[in-house]
Amino acid sequence: MSVSTALEALPRRRAPLHRPLLYFAAANAVLAVVALIGMLVDERVIAGSAAWFKPAKFAVSFVLYSVALAWLIALRPRSSRLVWWMATVIVIAGTIEQVIIVGQVVRGLRSHFNTATALDTALWITMGVTIIVLFVATLVIGVQLAVTRIGDLAISWSIRLGVAITLAGLSLGQLMTRRDSGVEGIIGAHTVGAPDGTPGMPLTGWSTTDGDLRIPHFFGMHALQALPLLAALLVVLAPRIPLLRSLRVRLGLILTASGGYAATLALLTWQALRGQPLLHPDRATVTVAAAIVTGVVVGVMISVASATAVRKEVTA
Repeated sequence: MSVSTALEALPRRRAPLHRPLLYFAAANAVLAVVALIGMLVDERVIAGSAAWFKPAKFAVSFVLYSVALAWLIALRPRSSRLVWWMATVIVIAGTIEQVIIVGQVVRGLRSHFNTATALDTALWITMGVTIIVLFVATLVIGVQLAVTRIGDLAISWSIRLGVAITLAGLSLGQLMTRRDSGVEGIIGAHTVGAPDGTPGMPLTGWSTTDGDLRIPHFFGMHALQALPLLAALLVVLAPRIPLLRSLRVRLGLILTASGGYAATLALLTWQALRGQPLLHPDRATVTVAAAIVTGVVVGVMISVASATAVRKEVTA
């Protein structure tokens, strides 16, 4: 395959960009800046973290999620009213969630799992509904993307598998609602093995002493960005790396990366549920991680070998 043919594999925007998603991303970008300033000037602590830490994290996550989704929707051959409305529903649900999170920070209270008062309970139930709505809307869009051919097979499968893993990551959030916080008025927890508020990692706040279910939740839901971007990167690198001009190689690498991503998500979930901190894995975790790395390396080697075999058949 020539360099020009490989570059043609990059999908072009065909449908209009979903403006509400872009406006939502822009609003969250502004909120992220405001929250960062809040972390600098507001000394309050909520559930062991700086008061404005949660709005900042959610804002950054929503920016990545919204921009990626708007880009993927625009790659479809034609616009769809169903997809447009489902994306709009995501914007509405996400906005409601962010308003509640920020509102609770202003009140100096937890937003998640908080049922201490009737108002807190109503807000938490509302958040639970918005999370379900967001999941269902993402599922509908994901099905629409899965049945649509976007770019070549490597890019199409990166989108399909990225959406599938993202949905799995989103669904892991329900594990947090089943944890016993040990605190009256709080009906869930992020941490496994200790109450929320244990020492956290810089930037993420993930527990450094116990298991943390936020880790697999975050990792899984951002497959929607990681895998399609990897597929696009492989095409962009094709002019410099002749091996990547082969669709067979790129498809094999995407399938390998997706398998490794899904396996890592499972490992992170297993590790968190055992109350084990990310940075202090035990022997079992390290063994499984090594098996995943080995599997990825073997997958890469098989992908490269398949292209070599085809080249030999053509030249024979």
